[in-house]
Amino acid sequence: MAIEWTCMHHRELDIHQLYEILRLRSEVFVVEQQCPYQDVDGQDLHADTCHLLGRDNGQLVAYLRLLDPSTQDGDVVIGRVITAASARGTGLGHALLTHALEQAAQRWPRVPIQLSAQAHLQGYYGRYGFIAQGQEYLEDNIPHIAMRREVGAAQG
Repeated sequence: MAIEWTCMHHRELDIHQLYEILRLRSEVFVVEQQCPYQDVDGQDLHADTCHLLGRDNGQLVAYLRLLDPSTQDGDVVIGRVITAASARGTGLGHALLTHALEQAAQRWPRVPIQLSAQAHLQGYYGRYGFIAQGQEYLEDNIPHIAMRREVGAAQG
């Protein structure tokens, strides 16, 4: 798998890229995980939100978004973390998260990072310096936990 990574400010996305992102998110979060929810939440095109895309032979196989800390109580927020079913088990998720941390550090230096993890992935995100905050909660009937990574935390 030769992944081509692109991190784009939302203003750089064209209609085809946005459609491709929304299609993959719907395919996994709504259909595969059977969670009918409003994925288009008003944050994709807000402030300085950026979108990290991983393509294999032109096909979108990995994605996440980085929400602008000015809209998130001062922290960068990683969300909508996704790998296509066809690319799972290849280590692509690790590469996606590594690229996300690099992009966040480059765009918003010395700013903590938050994410809402599915509870069973605490250990996975813990390897990148994320620490659970508070208690587990249900989001779309899936147990989640808030996690935060302080500036300078070890990764990988």
